[in-house]
Amino acid sequence: MGGKKFAVLLCADDSEYVKKKYGGYFGVFVGMLAEEEETWDMYRVASGQFPEDDEIEEYDGFVITGSCNDAHGNDLWICKLLNLLKTLDSMKKKVLGICFGHQILGRSLGGKTGRATSGWDIGVTNVHFSSSKLFGTLKLPAFMPIIECHRDEVWELPAKAEVIAWSNKTGVEMFRYGDHMMGIQGHPEYTKDILLHLIERLLQRNLIEESFADEVKSDIEVHEPDTEAWKKLCTSFLKGRL
Repeated sequence: MGGKKFAVLLCADDSEYVKKKYGGYFGVFVGMLAEEEETWDMYRVASGQFPEDDEIEEYDGFVITGSCNDAHGNDLWICKLLNLLKTLDSMKKKVLGICFGHQILGRSLGGKTGRATSGWDIGVTNVHFSSSKLFGTLKLPAFMPIIECHRDEVWELPAKAEVIAWSNKTGVEMFRYGDHMMGIQGHPEYTKDILLHLIERLLQRNLIEESFADEVKSDIEVHEPDTEAWKKLCTSFLKGRL
């Protein structure tokens, strides 16, 4: 008792594979972010499950996950999520957005999102930081490799948001808004195993070509994401240690 309390806002349905191997995407995020004596809850926001107003106050921070949906869409649950994020901003709650979560967070603050001009970005990508002094005592290298799987991106952010990382394919790989909100376009929580499974699902749905999938798989074999460094960065931000 007395430990911090966090919530994962789940924006995707769990695949049977991820459910069986990792306990769903909630299990993947808890595996990366949870520490002793913390409480972690989940709200399946894509299915309409949201925290009540009086529950929001109990949480020290929130994580918004990836999704198959478009952050520029206007589904009922997406509009409801936008309203929740505006509330969290006004309360200065810590919010970490990942992939779709990064995009919807940017949109909630007044930014614009849409299809990436360079198409799908799948694989292990080098993300370059705008400064090595972004996070106080946390020393960052000039760049860190991360797993990516997206075809949408943040096009534009409000003036108060600071773009803190970019890649060769994506101009807004990371941003911060004040000290309480941060978006990451890549997937620090993913393993190569999860990514390879996702590639197969995208192939089955004819969302990517087989030649592109083969190219990505070859690239994944020879490149590694810096999982530990991303874990440290995410936990440090979410828990106010930066």
